[in-house]
Amino acid sequence: MRVFIIGASGLVGNNCMQYLRKNAQCEVVGSHYSFATIDTEYFNVFNPEAATFDLDAFRPEVIVHTGALTHVDYCETHPEESYHNTVESTAAVLDLARKYGALLVYISSDYVFDGRNGPYAEEDPVNPLSVYGRHKLQAEDLIRAAAPAHLILRVTNVYGDEMRGKNFVAFLIREARKQEEKILRLPSDQFATPVNAYDIGRACSLLIRDGKRGLYHLSAGEYFSRVQLAEKVLHYFPDIRLRIRALPTKKLNQDAPRPLKGGLKNDKFLAEFPEFRFSTIDDYMREKHGI
Repeated sequence: MRVFIIGASGLVGNNCMQYLRKNAQCEVVGSHYSFATIDTEYFNVFNPEAATFDLDAFRPEVIVHTGALTHVDYCETHPEESYHNTVESTAAVLDLARKYGALLVYISSDYVFDGRNGPYAEEDPVNPLSVYGRHKLQAEDLIRAAAPAHLILRVTNVYGDEMRGKNFVAFLIREARKQEEKILRLPSDQFATPVNAYDIGRACSLLIRDGKRGLYHLSAGEYFSRVQLAEKVLHYFPDIRLRIRALPTKKLNQDAPRPLKGGLKNDKFLAEFPEFRFSTIDDYMREKHGI
């Protein structure tokens, strides 16, 4: 199976690429746009002809679209840029999927919900609060309307191995190892369900293998506030000089409104793949970092 991953230098895309490349039945090409890596090809969804490889010759059977503008506060103050990078880019990827007759796999977010009654199941009503959330939902709607063969995978609080170490857990580990005095101002009332990016790759592979279609929520089942998540990670560094200052979201003056009681239920996925086990934060800290 020929798989093309858009945004493969990012957290989710790279982990999906690394996992799928372990499958001898998959031929995988990963692409980057703004952040190049040695194992990805340059690709601009708005100008495919400028790519550093021949997509027409490759003719993907599956296109995994993980590229996005994910800085929620930046999106709130730059809505045109957010729309271009999330909605218009998805429309361009849809054109590619139609051209090659490929299955389109799209990575979405729990920000399509308002955070009043989370964690959420797939059938729960959506009501995004932020520009980012509205644009992710618009991209989902485009796919549902235009791509008969598609998978939409909603995730949130993604962490894991990443070259740039931008995710929250990687940030905490990096700060802890500096052994510097610092106060982290974190929200005590923003709850979500963390998931390891590598598990997203594992789950994505199973869904593709078994010909699944439609919407799936992926999460490890753990439910933490941002403060609780930080405490869980920093517990592995007993001698650090970092301190957490827990604050309500309204005190942080963030540009974008957050779904406070967010997160995702994984019941549908686990009902179809009962043998699957999502890893936990503790698993990641012990196995990946030898802590």
